[in-house]
Amino acid sequence: MNLEGACVLVTGGTSGIGAATARAFLDVGATVTITGTREGVDAYPEAPKGAKYVQLRLQQREDIQRVAAAFDRLDVLVNNAGGTGGAAEPFDFDTAVTVNLNAVYHLTDRLTGALAASQLPQGASVVNIASEMSLFGSPWFPGYGAAKAAIVQLTRTFAVSLAPQGIRVNALLPGSVPTPMTAAFANDPEVNRMVADKTPLHRWGTPAEMAGPILFLASSMASFVTGHTLVSDGGYSIQE
Repeated sequence: MNLEGACVLVTGGTSGIGAATARAFLDVGATVTITGTREGVDAYPEAPKGAKYVQLRLQQREDIQRVAAAFDRLDVLVNNAGGTGGAAEPFDFDTAVTVNLNAVYHLTDRLTGALAASQLPQGASVVNIASEMSLFGSPWFPGYGAAKAAIVQLTRTFAVSLAPQGIRVNALLPGSVPTPMTAAFANDPEVNRMVADKTPLHRWGTPAEMAGPILFLASSMASFVTGHTLVSDGGYSIQE
């Protein structure tokens, strides 16, 4: 995979898909930094051991600038952080777009110089985490869905603009995965069963099953892959 010793930044790497992804990179010998919104990593019991922690609040431009300035060289950026604000108090539309789209643009843009300094044979890699909601309409979380759909186009735009610097940019579209963000739905027996019944593989995915494709996209095995959208949803979206 040519990822041993790679410098990796996983935003939102304290739980769920982000934590599983950070562990996967640690397991292949990468040096990993994760981010969360709180001051210290002790607030996150699921955070992977062995990863460096920095605070990053996506709505704070100064946080984005501070985190980006800490890297002279970066081999892999996983733009995983984001969210809906929760089922009880969802983000308003503007906040959802700021957190799930604008922050991805600004962080990637700020880190372009560090990514261009990568010495990996396959070049630097950016993996943006979108959502299966990028592919179909949903009555839930309109700002989140719109932002994640825009992430797909942003991925293609960055893939073209950053290619001359040897930076590949791809997107992963996860399906239904139990995480702290989806807990309200995953823990509802009726919703859980409905999602499983509508999925050809008849179950929810796991965070580790999302980490595998992310690792692939960052690795030498995907060295000629850029601008691609990889769907990992058990077949759910092909029926919509």
